[in-house]
This record gives sequence, structure tokens and C-alpha cells, in this order.
Amino acid sequence: MIAFSDFTRPSRRHIILPCLFVLSFAARGQNQFPFASEPLTEKTDFSAKMVAGVDRFLTGETVRLQQLRPALWKRDFSSAAAFQQSISSEKNLLARRLGLVEDRVLPQLQILTDLHSGGLKPFKIEFPGCTVSAIRWQVLDGLPAEGLLLQPRGKIRARIVMVPDADVVPEVLAGLQPAADAGFGAARQLAKAGFEVIIPVLISRDDRYSGNKSLNLFTNQTHREWIYRQAYEVGRHVIGYELQKIFSAIDWLQSRNETEGNKVPIGVAGHGEGGLLALYAAALDQRISATLVSGYFDAREQLWQEPIYRNVFGLLKYFGDAEIAVMSWPRTLIVEHARGPEISGPPAASDDRSGASPGKITTPDFHSSQEEFNRAKALVPAGKNHLQWVAASTASPGSPFSLAALKAFAGSLKVELPASLTLSSYRIKKDGWVDADQRQERAVREMEAHVQRVVALCHRTRDKNFWATLKGDIAAQKPVKAAHRKELGEVLGELPIPSIPANPKARLLKETDKWTSYEVTLDVYAPDVFVWGILVIPKGITPGEKRPVVVCQHGLEGLPEDVVNEDTASDMYKVYKAYAIKLAERGYITFSPHNFYRGEDKFRVLQRKANPIGLTIFSVITAQHRRIVEWLAQQPFVDPSRIGFYGLSYGGKTAMRVPAQVEGYALSICSADFNEWVVKTTTIDYPFGYVYNNEYDMDEWDLGHTFNYAEMAALIAPRPFMVERGHEDGVSIDELVDFEFAKVRRHYDELGIPENVAIEHFVGPHSIHAVGTFEFLDKHLRNIQPKK
Repeated sequence: MIAFSDFTRPSRRHIILPCLFVLSFAARGQNQFPFASEPLTEKTDFSAKMVAGVDRFLTGETVRLQQLRPALWKRDFSSAAAFQQSISSEKNLLARRLGLVEDRVLPQLQILTDLHSGGLKPFKIEFPGCTVSAIRWQVLDGLPAEGLLLQPRGKIRARIVMVPDADVVPEVLAGLQPAADAGFGAARQLAKAGFEVIIPVLISRDDRYSGNKSLNLFTNQTHREWIYRQAYEVGRHVIGYELQKIFSAIDWLQSRNETEGNKVPIGVAGHGEGGLLALYAAALDQRISATLVSGYFDAREQLWQEPIYRNVFGLLKYFGDAEIAVMSWPRTLIVEHARGPEISGPPAASDDRSGASPGKITTPDFHSSQEEFNRAKALVPAGKNHLQWVAASTASPGSPFSLAALKAFAGSLKVELPASLTLSSYRIKKDGWVDADQRQERAVREMEAHVQRVVALCHRTRDKNFWATLKGDIAAQKPVKAAHRKELGEVLGELPIPSIPANPKARLLKETDKWTSYEVTLDVYAPDVFVWGILVIPKGITPGEKRPVVVCQHGLEGLPEDVVNEDTASDMYKVYKAYAIKLAERGYITFSPHNFYRGEDKFRVLQRKANPIGLTIFSVITAQHRRIVEWLAQQPFVDPSRIGFYGLSYGGKTAMRVPAQVEGYALSICSADFNEWVVKTTTIDYPFGYVYNNEYDMDEWDLGHTFNYAEMAALIAPRPFMVERGHEDGVSIDELVDFEFAKVRRHYDELGIPENVAIEHFVGPHSIHAVGTFEFLDKHLRNIQPKK
């Protein structure tokens, strides 16, 4: 990535090349090319074409996986126990992908008190039919929850957790605070009918607390996105945290059943974001006898358009809403088609608040929702249906938690509601109840603190599962690293090795007395995914001679032309120093491919499309580089054992991820990116953290517990590896870069090859320095004897 603060990119056209140079492809003729190819005659913006092609490819993969999904399930409906056994692997997978990996503690539920009153008066309101108390309870070690407890005056007939939408405070469901179309008073109506109800507070879509006061840095990310972006990198999720709060509430309700000997059924009902949580909870917790999902249920193939805090890595390979609904079998699940939250995007950006990702929520379309519901029903054998559908009309969705839905829900819990439900009016006194804003801030800060604790400790898992396995010499570690390399492919999402012909096409760009450059395209997954780049071949290669190659990778919003730009007055030269040309003048063949991280949100949404099907943008980029290495190795003037990689910024990210997987690269140089990557993506305590900017494409699921940059570098070893680092590079600080690099140096030392690793610091910004790295290339690529 080229940091946005380092320079401003001038506007420019894509390179349409024959008109810019004296020579042309037609003038020289195809037969004078030193490699086999067809003429490249297409004149287009290949960068935009590549982004559009990858978009179509990911859309096609989404459809393909949806069609393959049924064959992945082997459900056994012969009994509840047999069913649970048959879906156990999918259930465990879903739990892990939601971040449900920690044991809960005893809830220790407490009624909150008014600290401003001399007698520490409890926050408790008495109604004729029930009481309402403000409560707090423990969920995980270091993570509490807050909400309301509604207790009926008479016999308890059922116990439930009722989950509001993220932007609805529990007081609305309790009938203490009016709000239009949000289920006002539904929980108190159920409490009057004999339900004991816990209503948890959810992390909201406000952005008031999305930032760090000590740094005076804030974003317009919703609180949900703020938590999501810290948590995703370390295998945690705002959805998972809130599910833990629901499960913890059920722990308490279940303990009440056991203590009282009154084993009444337990249910969960939710609306909007609460509907999402209710659906997942029913799939994962067998203690839930009945579930009501209101204003949420729908097809999820457009998940990438929803807010990023709903993104679940690999979800759509196994799960749509239909599959998740079936997981609750044989326990009742009711889908209410009702008005959901309408979210057009994140809070408005301002000069001091920006960085939020796009995403919208709309009320599910009736026909789409019903079609998904019918798809779920079709997955259950005839006569064993556990699903119910409730809707006001096809024309207009009704309010959530309608009387019809509540009656169906109560009936599933063996409670009959009266024909009509009434609610006495009540308005809480501002100074006599919990401050909702302060409560929301506590919820955000407590979840934030828990995530940051996970960040601080995730290295322990890497130490155990990665570093402790690397024993012995290079040969002994080879099979172990092969297994880790496969795991890295799974973490980043791996596509099949390209198998179609490369179908190279080329045209002449420029010829000097020292080198000739060509524009080249190669097919990867035709017609949508291809390679496009600039090949520079030095003059003077003798027949039969095989030269080393350096693949030179541009950064964020870059183009191949940037690394060959020799205009010393241009911004691109200041960053890249025309290093692909300078290397060619030193005798190296260079290839400068285009990586499609260009076009701002146009490419970032590709990460959003890729994640739900278990991929990342590096899934595609790695496949492109497999094709690049394969094609280069086939050229008669290339030594296939001496193909190196040298990338800047986002190209430096590529230098970590691609050579760690693609062993055809004999060497890798990471410029202006090497980092304590997990800290970089999760920190709220350094201003350079990605959580403070709009690069929401950076997070990769649970990289923190699997592969930081040191681990990726270890997978490059024993091949040479180097870091190029400017002291003034704002992507990080030297202390964190050197902290992570120390692990790499130690690994090379322990392998007995300290000469194969290096780091160069220079006084300068986020740019190619081209001093120590050129010496490193000369040492490790120029002097290697070609394979015979």
C-alpha cells in the first residue's frame, strides 16, 4: 500500500502505448519477439478490466458454491441426537467462524443501583404484572453484559432472551421508552403473561465512541464496525461476542430452572440485528426450545452489500439463512416477515471522522424472504417440519413482534397468550434510570478491551502451533513447512492452480540501446481473470544464456507503468525510482505485473465479495503469480531457478503472502510494508493503525493466531528474504518493524544461513531505496549458478 499521506497521485490515462513511442509492434512484426505470443491488439484500460473481471469471477464463484452447497451436508433426521451428530462438523465450523472459542464464566447477574442516591437505590420498576430491573452480568473473563430483566408477578411459564435491533435500546421492548416500529412493549407484554425475560444491550450503529480519546482520533465507523475491524484479524467477531452474551443469559435462565425445580422451556426472539443473533443462537444452542426471527431472514448471496460487521469468512460455502434455520431442528423456529432496520450507509463522514466502509440494510423483500424460507422447509423431510412463517401481508411488511408472531412463539413454548395484549403507559424518569449513552460506551469499551487483550496474547498460539513445530535442519523442516504453507493457503483462501493455457499476447512498448519493453497479458481463469504487465528484457543476451528475473510489484492504486517511469520529476519516480528499468540496466529481466488493488471501493468490495466464499483478494493475486512464475520459467532466456520478487507497499504485502505460498519465487524483498502486521491491523493505540482509515480490505480472518509476517517469512526460508525500511515511513515505527524482523533473523540464524536474510534501514519515506536491495539481488540472484 502507498500511504495516502505520502503523495498525491496525478490524474493520468492508462498507457495506450503504440502512439507514445517511435517503434510499434506492427513495425517490428510478431516474429521478432524473443518469446512465443499472439499480437496484443486490444486498446483498453486493463486495470479497470481486471477489477471488473475479478468481480464477475467472484460473483460466479458465489453462484457455483451455492449450487454445490447441498452436497456438502449429510443430515440425519432420524432423531434429535442423530441430527446433532450429523451436523457437528458444520456446527463447529460456524461457531469458529463467529469467534465462539472461549469458555464463558458464571453469569453472576446483578441488579444495578443508582450511585447518586444515598441508599444505592436499585434500578427497578414495579408494574402490576411484572418488575423491570437494570442488570449486569459476566460473560467471558473480562467481558460483562448489560440489559434488562423482566420478571412476572405470578408463576413463571417460560424464560426467554429477547434481542432488539442494534439501534433499539432494551427499554423500548420493555415499554419504558417509546419508539416507532421497533417492537415497543413486546417484552413487558410477555412478562405479564408469565415470561421471565432478559433483554441484552447490543453494540449500536452510532459512531460516538468509535475512536481513542487519548489520541484524539475518531472514525465514522459504527460501533459495530469499530469492534469488527479490531476483532476479525484475531478470530473474534462482534456477532460472536453478542452470541456469547445471549448464551450467558441462557446460562443464568437455565440455572434458575435448576435452582427452582421449574424446568420451563427457554426461547430466544430477535428483531433486525437481534434477528440475526436469534437465528445463529438457535442453530448453535440446543437449550433453546423455540426461536422467533423477525425482520431479518433472507437470501444472503448479496452479503457483501450489507455492513461489514455482518461479514463472516467462508459463510456461503456451507450456510445460507435456510441452512442455519434447519440447524435448529427439531426445535421450533418462527420467521416473521416484518419491517427491519433501514440503513443506507454508515454515519456521515466529516473532517475528523472518516474511514467507515459502505454497507446498507433494507427490509427483506417478501418474496425473497419467503423463497429462502421455502428452501429451508424443502431441506427437512416431509412430516418433520419445525419451521413456521408469519407475515402481515405480501404488499407491506408489518411491525416486528406482532401479536400473531408472539402467539406462535409463546405457543411453541407451551404458553397461551390472551386474545389481545395491552400495555399501560410509562415513561422513565431521566435521572432515575440507567444512562443509555453511558451504558453504550461501557459496552463498546469493554468489548474493545477484550479484543485488545486477545491481540496481546495471540502470539502464544503462533508460538505453539508454528514456531514450536520447526525443529531440525532445513531438510527436516521442509515437510512441516509444506503443511504450514497449505494452512496459509486455507487462511487466505486458495484457488486451484491455473490449468488453462497461458495464451500470451504481447506488443512492443519501447526500445533503447540497453533494453526492450513489452506489454504482456496471460490468461489465468479465462475470460475474467488474467495477468497484465510490462516485461523488460536487457540487450545483449547471448543464445542459450539464461538470465535471472525480478518481478517488480507496484503498490496501492498503482499501475505497471509506475515502476518503469523514468521521469525524475514525476511523483511515481519519487516513490519507485524506476527500479524495474534500473534492474534491467544491471542485466536482470524484469516483469512488472498489475495487481488489481486499484479504484478505491471498486476493488475493496472485491474483498467483501471474496470473504463470504472463503477467499480474499490474495486468493486471486496468488493464482495470477503462479501463472506469472510458470510462464517466465518457460522462456528460453530465463533461468527458472532465479526468479525473484521485489514489491513496494501493497506490493510488499504481496511479497509476504505470495512467495510464502509460491515456491517458484527464489527470493523475496518486502519494501515499505514489513510490520508487526497483527498490531498494524488491530491497534487503537497507534495513529497508523488501519482501524483509523478506509482500508477495510486489510483484515484477514484470524491471521493473528496463525501467520504474522515473521511466520510468512519463515515459509519463504531458506530462500533469501530482505526487508527495505525507510525511517520516515508512516506505515509503522522502526521499533515494531524490528521487533517482528528479529524473529525472522533468528530463524535464519538457527537454520545456519544468516547470509540469506537482511534488513536495510534508510533515511527516507515510503519508497524504493534501491541500494541494499540491489546488492542483495546481485548476491543471491546474479551469482546463483543456473540449474543444468
